[in-house]
This record gives sequence, structure tokens and C-alpha cells, in this order.
Amino acid sequence: MKRKPAVVLLSTLVALTMVLSACGGNSNKGTNATSTPNSSTSTNGNNDNSSETPAKPTEITIMLPLNVAETPPDTIKNEVEKLTNTKLTYQFFPADTYEEKLNASFATGSLPQVVYLKNQATFMQMKEAIRDGQFWEIGPYLEEFPNLNKLKPEILNNTKVDGKLYSLYIGRPLARQGIIYRKDWADNLGLEAPKTVDDLYEMIEKFTKADPDGNNVDDTIGLADRNDLVYGAFKTVASWFGTPTNWGEKDGKLLPEFMFEEYVQAMDYIKKIRDNGLMNVDFAGTSKTDQVALFTSGKAGVYIGSMQDINSLDKDLVKNVPDANASVHALVEGPGGNVSTWAIPGYNNVVLFPKTAIKDEAELKSVLAYFDAMMTPEVANMMYWGIEGVHYTVEDGKAKASDDKELTEREVKGFRDSVIGEPETNGQLEAYIDLEARKLAEQFVVDNEKVAIHDPTAALDSATFAEKGTQLQELINDATYKYMYGSIDRAGFDAAIEDWKSRGGQQIIDEFNAAK
Repeated sequence: MKRKPAVVLLSTLVALTMVLSACGGNSNKGTNATSTPNSSTSTNGNNDNSSETPAKPTEITIMLPLNVAETPPDTIKNEVEKLTNTKLTYQFFPADTYEEKLNASFATGSLPQVVYLKNQATFMQMKEAIRDGQFWEIGPYLEEFPNLNKLKPEILNNTKVDGKLYSLYIGRPLARQGIIYRKDWADNLGLEAPKTVDDLYEMIEKFTKADPDGNNVDDTIGLADRNDLVYGAFKTVASWFGTPTNWGEKDGKLLPEFMFEEYVQAMDYIKKIRDNGLMNVDFAGTSKTDQVALFTSGKAGVYIGSMQDINSLDKDLVKNVPDANASVHALVEGPGGNVSTWAIPGYNNVVLFPKTAIKDEAELKSVLAYFDAMMTPEVANMMYWGIEGVHYTVEDGKAKASDDKELTEREVKGFRDSVIGEPETNGQLEAYIDLEARKLAEQFVVDNEKVAIHDPTAALDSATFAEKGTQLQELINDATYKYMYGSIDRAGFDAAIEDWKSRGGQQIIDEFNAAK
């Protein structure tokens, strides 16, 4: 990952100067200047511009979801404004109700200049409005912005609509999913990290039945899961069986993942675990908070999800069970001996620019110039890590988070979720890691990418999917839970698929195949 100082080369600044001149601002002429909207103060020692009047800050209003309990104070915002010569107004709305606010603002034409969506699903739902010309196409402008032009083309392609780019993305690792497990329990029972799905089943079974904590009490379960078929255990287990990621190709035709036999094999696997009492049997009604509590209280021995959760899980586990020791594993072989895992399209959210709020090309360029400045190490670190010496320190060239987690959560988290790009493209500091299991997790994240199954429809469009996809997926989710709970059999699940097809699913299949 890149660790470069916040330096923009002269050739880059010339390009940015041309862009900003359209907005009434002047770019820095010095070779050590940072790209910022409407910056007019030169850092070149050969010129004395001290008498120049600084350009007026660019005013930008930003709407985004809030994933913490309270709106953050202006601590970070004020610093970002200084670095970018902007006046920022943030409209934070709770993530739980964000889609409602987003839809209401869109319907009334009151969206601000910058709109973060909630997730990939919200982006899919917004595509018809994008096609209808409600948002600015930004693809033709990116080459004018040296930092935005660093964004990964393959991920940008995954966010295009009808081959055109309207959004910037918030990057995420492609494949973070794996196993977090009680290594001390495994050691007690003579178990190694599971190499295959059969090994994993054996671990889950013995963690339930073989008294892994040695207290001679039947008080443990193997697997803790929750009511999430994507970020809980199911999708990751299904990918180990070779299930496509969302959609796959069979006999030259694109079909949804649940129409593949591997999906049924994964349901059978989870069903067997549940039928034998090796997990929390009410997992379809279990929240993530309760799932985490099962693991950190010392009751459950396996958690399948993002391996990067190891830090918080291990910390809270040791509070409750001081002698506990958690570790991670991935690259689990399926029944055929193949290793695979599912992947996201490289982003977890996007940013759009409404035409109702941005009146012309000049204003659009001034807003894009702010995001170009965000993608410098100086600004990216401020928004992601906070203020050095307060929210983090630098050790071995990496950011070590402050022990005051509550302060960082309160002041930084709300802005962290809005940083464009990823460390490879914005120069943001990597995290300083002292937990060995987290180091192992990061290596597995890299290794996972080599065997990741990508969604072939990520860059394709289906009008019916945009309109009905979320609603229809609920039908399949319900059938999946019912199958794993044993309330329907294979015939019942197949009937649910036929129902899905009759309600618009077949149209989605046809449209994706026509678009490929």
C-alpha cells in the first residue's frame, strides 16, 4: 500500500489549476502544494504572494448515513475545511432510517450537492433515476483530477450504469470473510485449523459435545450465527461449496445463485449443524449483537464472518474469559477439493451528484475538486484516523489508534465512512496491528482475493431487478431459512424459486442475459 506524503507534482497542479479556474479559484503553483478547491496561496519560495487575498472557500453540502449513535462534533470537519479550503455542511441521518430520508429528499427535489447512498442495494434501486438524468455523469471529468484518476478502473466499472460513470466509490477489501474460532478450545481437543468443510463440521461438533472448556458442564455450542444470509455464516459457507456470488453461469446462461446445486448443499450443511444442536438454533431471529455475545461470553466457539472483527471479538472475549485465545482461518476446501470464497465488487457505497443541487459544470468541478483533495494522504488520514496525537499515533509508519475508543467513535467514525477510494489509491495510513490473529486475518484477506468468486452481473443492469430485486430476494431468503429450519423440503424450496420467477424473477434472468 502506498505511503506517500501529500505532494502533488507540478504537472498535476497545472491540470487542477485549469479545472479550478472554471470555478473562480486559483490552484497552488508550488511543487509542494496539496490539491485543494479554490486554493490560491502559493508555497513556492520564489514568489511572495502574502498580499494575495485567499480564495473564498467552496461551500458544499453533503448527505450521508450515520452509523454511530450521535452526530459527530465539528472537530474533524473543521480540520478538513482548513486542508481543503471548503465550508462543509454535513447532513447526517441515522443509517437505520436513511433510505426513507433519501427517498423523501429525492421525491421533493431537496437532495444536496453530494449524496452518499446507504449500500450497494440502495445504489441498484437508484439506477432508474440515474438513467432518467437526475444525476451528473462524472466519468468524462475524472482525468482532469489527478487523485480521482487513481481510483481503480475495475471497481469504477462495477459502478457504471449503461457504461457511464456517475459515482465515486468507498473502497473495501474484496474478500474479508472467514472463520474466527477459539484456538484454545481447538488446542484442548487436538484440533487444527479446519482445512475442509468436513474439518469445520468436526470442529463445530466437538466444540459442542467434547467439553472444549474442560469444566465438565454441557454449556457450549460450536457455531454462533445471526439473521443475515450475506454477512452471517451462510454466504461464506456457500462460497466454500462453490456457490456463485449472487449470479453464476450455467450452460452459457446467467442464473441466480439459489438455482445452483451448491446453494442447496450449503443449506443442507447448515441444516445438519442446526438439526444436531451444534449452533444457536434460533439463528434466523438472532441479531449481530447477540451473535457476538455468544462468542465473547465464552459460549460459542466459531464465528463465520469478516475476519477483521477479530480485534473486537478477541478483546471482549478475554474480558470475560481471561485465558481464552481466538484465531482466524480461511481458504476452506469444498467437497470437490476446490478453494473459493465470495467477493464484493470492491466497494460498499457510492456517492452521487444530483442535478437539482448542482446547477452547472463549473459547480460540479468545484465539488469534484474537493473529493480530489480528499484523496491525498493528509486529508484521507484526517477523515479516516482523526488528528494525529489525539485519535492516533504513527508507529513504524502505520496508524495506531488511541486507547480512547469512545473519543474516536464519537469524533471520527462518522467521517471515516465517507472516505473515497482505499489506501492504495488515497495514500491513507495502514493500521498498526499488534494482535497476531489480526495480522493473520489481513494475510488471509490478501489470499482470499486470489480465489474470490466475482459477481458476473456487477456491471450489468436489469430494470426489473432495480424495481423488484430487493422484494423478490426476501422471498428467497424466507425459503432459505425455512429449508434450513426443516419447515419445507427441496420440493418446497423449488416451488419458492418458481414463485420468484413468476413474480418477475424470469424477467430479471432474461434482462441480465440480454445485457451480458
